[in-house]
Amino acid sequence: MTADLRTTYLGLALKSPVVASSSPLTGDLDSLWALADAGAGAVVLPSMFEEQIEQEAIELQRLYEAGTGSFAEALSGYLPDMQSYNTGPEKYLDHLGAAKESLAIPVIPSLNGTTRGGWVKYAKRLEAVGADAIELNIYLLPTDPYADGRDVEQRYLDLVEAVRAAVDVPLAVKIGPYFSALISMARRLAEAGADALVLFNRFYQPDIDLEALTVVPNIKLSAPVELRLPLRWAAMLHGQVRSDLAVTSGVHSGEDVVKALLVGADVAMVASALLRNGARFMATVVEDLQRWLDEHEYESVDQLRGSMSVAKAPNPEQFVRSNYMTVLRSYTAKNS
Repeated sequence: MTADLRTTYLGLALKSPVVASSSPLTGDLDSLWALADAGAGAVVLPSMFEEQIEQEAIELQRLYEAGTGSFAEALSGYLPDMQSYNTGPEKYLDHLGAAKESLAIPVIPSLNGTTRGGWVKYAKRLEAVGADAIELNIYLLPTDPYADGRDVEQRYLDLVEAVRAAVDVPLAVKIGPYFSALISMARRLAEAGADALVLFNRFYQPDIDLEALTVVPNIKLSAPVELRLPLRWAAMLHGQVRSDLAVTSGVHSGEDVVKALLVGADVAMVASALLRNGARFMATVVEDLQRWLDEHEYESVDQLRGSMSVAKAPNPEQFVRSNYMTVLRSYTAKNS
């Protein structure tokens, strides 16, 4: 018997629980076709950054003011054709429209930023173009020494509430793990309008060039070991919040997808493994997931989802604390 891979995420029907996460691959239409053909349940487009939206507004203002105070004849010749400078949000919207026209799976655009800015305006435009849902990637690194945790949390909630009020499509919110009370924050995000939580945003760390004495970007693709952090929190959040859960960071195989489902995730998102191996590697991940389910006689992904979450433990508090002590003891035993 072949296990049924179909599932739902953000209220959307997916043919599999494996989602292509936001990456350069999903910014290319040919790669999107390949991902869909290889079994992806949905795709998340690369993020449209708040800075792109702001730059467009600045450029438009500059163009509108060009030639002010000059001869009247300048009014017909100073403004360039739209296509000559519109390289940011408009192209993103075109890509979304093309993806929607050609793919039979859900297409989810992503907005990345820290303030309301143009988010509400462009969330509406993404919805109008046909987005099946919107992922809000809130990349907020607090640097104000006078802002406390409550201020930071409220910025997240305000962003979600503002976009939620502006659109009707489902909203996923991609967050980092660095909240002092993550489960409480997850509940508040759900109340603010997050239909799903994506665990977790990877905060890329810059490096230092010792010869040039400059700060340089140093992007590293994820490693399978990074899956442990989102697995742990998905296990604790399952059953505690009404939002769907997506696990990302460290998903590199079909077995990793199984682990995500076992702890309660609705979907597992893949990016680094696809960047390393190509869009067609999606088929390998989906086939390995199918094989594992069939070999272990599961009828569907729904049958195993959440079966190893903290909510299923007889004593959840003891489960979390005991696991911590067991890990420490096992390391000591191996090295004694």
